[in-house]
Amino acid sequence: MSSREWHKSSYSSGVNNNCVEVSEGRAVLVRDTQNRGLGHLSYPSSEWSGLLVALKASSGNR
Repeated sequence: MSSREWHKSSYSSGVNNNCVEVSEGRAVLVRDTQNRGLGHLSYPSSEWSGLLVALKASSGNR
């Protein structure tokens, strides 16, 4: 597999290390920053986009 760029959520802070990283592309990969070597979860980009839309919609209902 080619080298991929990973990024952390803007909600992650330096206070604790409980973060996930995401690599977006044809498939979206998600991994635990504390256990990178254990692998990742893979989602179709359309499913990841749907999750983000649902999360944004639900955060507006608070």
